[in-house]
Amino acid sequence: MTDSSFPWLGGNQTQPRGGGFQTEPFAPAAGLANPHVQTLAAIPLARGRGVRFQRTRLDTPDGDFLDIDVATVAGADLPADAPLALLLHGLEGSARRPYALEMYRQLARRGIRGVGMNFRSCSGEINRTARSYHAGATEDVALVHAWLDQRFPGVAKGMVGFSLGGNMLLKYLGERGGELAIRLRAAAAVSPPFDLTVGHETLNQGLNRRYMASFLGSIQAKLRAKAELLRPLIDLEAALAAQTLRELDEAMTAPVHGFADAEDYYARVSARRYLPGIQVPTLVLRAQDDPLISPEDIPHELLRLNGALLAVITPNGGHVGWIQGRPPAYRLWAQRQAAAFLAQYLG
Repeated sequence: MTDSSFPWLGGNQTQPRGGGFQTEPFAPAAGLANPHVQTLAAIPLARGRGVRFQRTRLDTPDGDFLDIDVATVAGADLPADAPLALLLHGLEGSARRPYALEMYRQLARRGIRGVGMNFRSCSGEINRTARSYHAGATEDVALVHAWLDQRFPGVAKGMVGFSLGGNMLLKYLGERGGELAIRLRAAAAVSPPFDLTVGHETLNQGLNRRYMASFLGSIQAKLRAKAELLRPLIDLEAALAAQTLRELDEAMTAPVHGFADAEDYYARVSARRYLPGIQVPTLVLRAQDDPLISPEDIPHELLRLNGALLAVITPNGGHVGWIQGRPPAYRLWAQRQAAAFLAQYLG
């Protein structure tokens, strides 16, 4: 059901904002309407064939590094001055995850070069410092954005963020406001959380514990690899024994990154507090049935009040899912909408 209080947010409707952009209708593929099925089945359906990468390593001011993957898609011969979009991946993801590969393909079809930012420790190699990444680590985004401005001067640029990367993107846009309006043409956030406190509570419920266990296992393996760096800074045993992401954030994320505790971390980096400051045209895609994030965290009023935001909240779609069509021609709706929106502004 759509939200009758804000009809422009419901279903597949949009306001006459976003330059008149209109999303395509979405209906889940027959037999795949379950939100967990939408979430998990989208992984093998994302098509990465023909996507290749050129990797560049950027040194950070604190002695660490960030790996950047510039995508090349077979059949898309883009000129040197083609517009580009920087992709921010999700929790424990990378710039080469299936949803990212599908995004690069959709961008390339519209003449846009995809560039993926791997967060610290997410490129296949453990980073050098105790610091990792988190939902509000926008200083790293700013560093990569500055590098892109130098590497591709005069090129129209956009950004797209998925899940945790969507929160990071919205924070980056909002905290820098008008400064970005001349450096960034448009952005798109796919399945972003808006309130991390609500999001982590949802992950503790029902089948979501399986997702959380996967995230925890991946993060804790990295903590073991950096044990000697971390032990003087945190209660490493508590971090390795954490049973929820909140416990891990309390034991590791907060102290390593300068927050008082997990609650302080969530309050200071959650996207909702930065929405009023966004001035770059931004498409926001969320599904009401997202199994990882409760619909209660959607700030309808804040989304409605900012004319730079075009929010489309669909009844179905899961988390970074949105599978539609029929076998064997299933299609992923979100990447197409995000690419089309960016193309409208990037030319």
